[in-house]
Amino acid sequence: MVARMKKFVFVAFHGDYDRFLHALRDLGMVHVAEQDSVKVDDESLSTSKRLGESIKKLKQLRDRKTPEPLLEADAERGANIPAEIEKIENRKSALNQQLQLCLKERDALRPWGSFDPENILRLKEAGCHIRFFTVADREYNPEWETVCNAIVIQKEASKTCFITVTTEAQPAVELPLEEMKTPKASLDALDALIASLHEQIHGEDDALKALSAEIPSVEAALRELESELFFTRVARSATPAADSRLMLLQGWAPKENAEEVAAYLDSQDVYYQVSDPAPGDDVPVKFRNNRFMRLFEPIAELYMLPRYSEIDLTPFFAPFYMIFFGLSLGDIGYGSFLLIMATLAKVFGKKKIPASMHGMLLLVQILGFSTMACGLLTGGFFGFSIYETGIDFFRNMKDRVYFDNSQMFMLSLALGVVQIMFATFLKIVNRARQLGWMHALSTIGWFVLFLSLIAAALLPAVMPMGGNVHLVVTGISAILIFFFNSPGKNPLMNVGLGLWDTYNMATGLLGDVLSYVRLFALGLSGGILASVFNSLALGLRPDSVIGGPIVFLLIFLFGHAINMFMNVLGAFVHPLRLTFVEFYKNAEFEGGGRKYNPFRK
Repeated sequence: MVARMKKFVFVAFHGDYDRFLHALRDLGMVHVAEQDSVKVDDESLSTSKRLGESIKKLKQLRDRKTPEPLLEADAERGANIPAEIEKIENRKSALNQQLQLCLKERDALRPWGSFDPENILRLKEAGCHIRFFTVADREYNPEWETVCNAIVIQKEASKTCFITVTTEAQPAVELPLEEMKTPKASLDALDALIASLHEQIHGEDDALKALSAEIPSVEAALRELESELFFTRVARSATPAADSRLMLLQGWAPKENAEEVAAYLDSQDVYYQVSDPAPGDDVPVKFRNNRFMRLFEPIAELYMLPRYSEIDLTPFFAPFYMIFFGLSLGDIGYGSFLLIMATLAKVFGKKKIPASMHGMLLLVQILGFSTMACGLLTGGFFGFSIYETGIDFFRNMKDRVYFDNSQMFMLSLALGVVQIMFATFLKIVNRARQLGWMHALSTIGWFVLFLSLIAAALLPAVMPMGGNVHLVVTGISAILIFFFNSPGKNPLMNVGLGLWDTYNMATGLLGDVLSYVRLFALGLSGGILASVFNSLALGLRPDSVIGGPIVFLLIFLFGHAINMFMNVLGAFVHPLRLTFVEFYKNAEFEGGGRKYNPFRK
């Protein structure tokens, strides 16, 4: 459910405004209404972005096998880490550019072999000129060997590498080719330089990895900067009054904390007023559910938060979501695997797993247990049927809980009808709460009509279809539907809107109910795929005593790993779809609420 809020209006003298804001932030209970037009410095936003990117980069560099111990958080030191990362990356980029040039030069020099360019210079000083050429094999002219003392060094990749040797006494003959520049370094020297560059680049990588120990410091610097940005936005959200001598600020606090907030404000030099929210106020939303329902709040937040005046649907869809997940996965083995893995993670990963993940692991445990319970309906256990084992216990259980495909199909439809009826009931409560009971009468008519149809179908002896009681109930429902769907308007307008409502119900309700068939289809397809992998594992295993079990185990594990991944994903997504489309739509959920975010460090 949504926690009740109290509205606070603060009036502070401009000279005491900054001190008051620090006191309000230290209290940490008031959600300050920020103005959308408030802007903060681009430099601060840029710094925040750099810190965030640095954290991601350093986390990627963490060596998971032999991680370096994290250093104690120091926000001042962490603020300088992005600059250090930038310096290291710049040095590394320069080294990589130099490495690419050296690699290119080495590839060009490799065909000529290893020689010392100094010797070429010495020969030139002695009057012997050596020039380097590369030409296609078909264009090489053997006459060059006589004309200009051409010497072939190597032939590769349809190219001929050759040199010409001339002296001052023998004038050089100009060849119709582009001459290659005389190498400045030998092949051995280039290899040594490339190895040195690789070593330097490796050293820069090590320097980056060493900085990954500063992740807590960078996170502390980011939190401190975000706190300052938050403070700036709040400070600039005040409305100046009396020639900017007074600063007006509005905030919200949970009703249970209102007295504590008021007592704290009494000790400050500030005037304030406390009141209940007005109908048009943009009140922040804070969930207040029990421990079980809180597990499903992250799922509800995937869509959007309810408005303050709406009903929080989290406690109402949670049991349905749990059952839908179990039916979609529908295998005792898969459910037990989820339950065991989540339990082991909680037991052995207490120190490594963040506190925020413990709730998710508990949710996985609950969904795993639900899958095991729903799996008993069909008896699937990693693709095998426990009801075909011949064990007396399972044989007796089959007579009590087993559902065949037609029964599972009907169960899915029945659950759809139940959830849609429940959503319609919540729509009645929601309308009565927000607009008054008169605006809920039309929905009450539809609810009573659907309920009478269900009762007539399931209990014909009590309320036969078309009987007097059923006709009276239908008539009352029709009056509510056609004459009270829009209180205060012309009766003819009400009738027209009632007809439009009837059309929408007739075309949409059947599709909504049929959408729940996906629960049956997902469970059935997952069970079929599991049995197919079992058949492959049994059919492809060789007769060898050692090889047979190994091949069976490999196919079994690989197949079920793929099947489990696909089915768990489907079991998560499709109940979400049923919740956010069918259930939320029929409950007339609007959403758009803003999350309660108290002003604090």
